[in-house]
Amino acid sequence: MVDVPALLARVPRELHVGGEWRAATGGRTLEVTNPATGQTLARVADASPADGDAALGAAASAQESWATTPPRERSEILRSAYELLVERTEDFAALMTLEMGKPLAEARGEVAYATEFFRWFAEEAVRISGSFTVAPAGGMRLLTMRQPVGPCLMITPWNFPLAMGTRKIGPALAAGCTMVVKPAAQTPLTMHALVALLEEVGVPAGVVNLVTTSRAGEVMEPLIRDPRARKLTFTGSTAVGRALVEQSAQQLLRVSMELGGNAPFVVFDDADLDAAVEGCLAAKMRNIGEACTAANRIYVHRSVAASFAQRLAERMRALRVGDGLDDGVEVGPLITAAAADTVRGLVSSAVAGGARLLCGHEPVPEVGNFVAPTVLVDVPRDAALVREEIFGPVAAIQSFDDEDEVIGRANATEYGLASYFYTRDLARAMRVAERLDYGMVGVNAGVISNPAAPFGGVKASGFGREGGAEGIEEYVETKYVAIPS
Repeated sequence: MVDVPALLARVPRELHVGGEWRAATGGRTLEVTNPATGQTLARVADASPADGDAALGAAASAQESWATTPPRERSEILRSAYELLVERTEDFAALMTLEMGKPLAEARGEVAYATEFFRWFAEEAVRISGSFTVAPAGGMRLLTMRQPVGPCLMITPWNFPLAMGTRKIGPALAAGCTMVVKPAAQTPLTMHALVALLEEVGVPAGVVNLVTTSRAGEVMEPLIRDPRARKLTFTGSTAVGRALVEQSAQQLLRVSMELGGNAPFVVFDDADLDAAVEGCLAAKMRNIGEACTAANRIYVHRSVAASFAQRLAERMRALRVGDGLDDGVEVGPLITAAAADTVRGLVSSAVAGGARLLCGHEPVPEVGNFVAPTVLVDVPRDAALVREEIFGPVAAIQSFDDEDEVIGRANATEYGLASYFYTRDLARAMRVAERLDYGMVGVNAGVISNPAAPFGGVKASGFGREGGAEGIEEYVETKYVAIPS
């Protein structure tokens, strides 16, 4: 059983600027609540624009020293952070369950995923290389080196409060970049605990600065337009991402955007249906469906659609809904009451348009932002929950007749983050993977995120890659040096 008061007492509540924990200017605070109960968990510092400016100033001041820190030293700090984070898995898992709602078992999974970014980039820190060649015409040696891009602004989301932090902080530290991190106002406690851990393992003052605020635009826009900043990385909605890119254009800031998704999940007529159902459950229900990679549009070949839908409904109906701290709970609350209302509205609209509900009537706790796991069939092609990210535990199933048709429908969206399909045909697997217009494709797999692989999308799902060998490229610049011979 989690000792919640003791756990919360160990988590800092202040801003972290230049190696010091300090109150926000004016002493303002923001409230953090438990989405399962509505109860207040804590009040944390609510930064002002002046606090943001101080944080960027600290990052800029520390940049030269951190950039010249030997790669092995940066690597060892990241390795220590990995080991300590693993050791404190239960604390971090419980914090995420408290402030975000995901069940403890899933929160532990996020900790395991998040720690791997520190381990992976601890290994990458000592492998940042350049090149040395002779000019084709002779008379010149061509040297290239890769150097840290400089102070980074990091804006992380509420749905994966730990992993989205380590996925950005890990490569930045490895490359020699300092940073200002702004976590989501709904889930700041996890990042407070992470920054405290990084301080504990020896990250120097000013390298990682933490700014929590309820006034994100007011605090962050001046920093984005500030010439001291050299990189912006954001995970969140496409609408906000577009606004941030516009702001960054003034000084041609280096930008990475991991934005919204509308993932198709395709089940062909030759698929292993049992495997496809389990894969769909994983792709749909990860993080209560509150994931940009979540299966949003489920296309099943007409010949197997009824069987697939019934099997999926049986699995969804059996999931236990409740407070994520309770034993056996598999589906927690959505992040806010408004989010839950939005999901219910999408379902109601689809049913009014002709969709049939196979499950979703099951009772849920009266207190908290809960939505029953739901399966819909005969969903109209123009339904809002097909066009928009559902961001909740709702599986919307449509049928299709042939490969060309379903690929066209899968690609008919402005988004292009994740996609999934199930087939036993190897030739079809290669053909469909090439034709899907997405940054990531899962073939007979419902979970595809991996710290050793490049995560990112195309079209309105953003640009840049996080994780994999490509991840550190977002935090370095290539310098060419010409040396006459």
